[in-house]
Amino acid sequence: MNESIIDFQRRSRLGVIEAIWGEHKTIEQIAEILRKYQLESETALVTRLSKEKGEKLLVEFPSAEFHEKSGCLTMGAFKECTSLEVEVIILTGGTSDVRVASEAEIALNLHGIKTKLLIDVGVAGLHRLLDRLDEIKVSKVVIACAGMEGALPTVLAGLIPQPIIGLPVSVGYGISGGGKTALEGMLASCAPGLLVVNIDNGYGAAMAAIRILLT
Repeated sequence: MNESIIDFQRRSRLGVIEAIWGEHKTIEQIAEILRKYQLESETALVTRLSKEKGEKLLVEFPSAEFHEKSGCLTMGAFKECTSLEVEVIILTGGTSDVRVASEAEIALNLHGIKTKLLIDVGVAGLHRLLDRLDEIKVSKVVIACAGMEGALPTVLAGLIPQPIIGLPVSVGYGISGGGKTALEGMLASCAPGLLVVNIDNGYGAAMAAIRILLT
C-alpha cells in the first residue's frame, strides 16, 4: 500500500492545518494517517465521516473526539481563541444545512476562531434574516450556507458590507438536490464581491474565512 504523504508544513506556511478527507478512505487508511499525526504531535481534522467510521476510529484513538453533527473527527488541542468578539458568523437557510455549516464551524474553532451559528434564516421567511441583521453585522466574515436555489448569500451581500462566503449545499428537490443549482445561482449573483466555494465544502469555506482574517 502506498504511504500517505502528509503536509505537516502547511500550518507554518499558510497558517492552517491539512484536513483528512474521510468519506472515500477506509478506516485502516485513516488510522495510518492519524498515527503519523500523533508522531508529529500535530492536531488532526478528519472530515466527511459516517457515524460508524467515527466510532470505530475512537476505539484506536480514544483521545480523539467525533463530532456527529458535522461528521468530523478531531484529535489534538484546539488553538486557543483570543478574540472576545465573534469573528465569523455562519448562517444556514434551514436545518438541513447544519451538517455542512458545522463542518465549517469545527474547522474554524480548531484554528482558534470564535464563531456563532445561526440556523433557519433563509429567504423563504425573509423577516427571519432581517431580524438578525444587527447581530450578523458585528462579525468580520460571514459564511452563508444554502441549498435549493441558493439565494441567501446574494440577499445578504446586498445588505451588509462584510466579506461573505457563499457555501452551496446539496439540499433540495429535483434539479437542486445535488447543490448545482445553488452553486450556479451564487456564481451568477448580481451582488458584487460575493465569494463562493464548492458544494458542501464547509472546510474550504472555513479556510477562506481564515485567509480573509489573516490579511
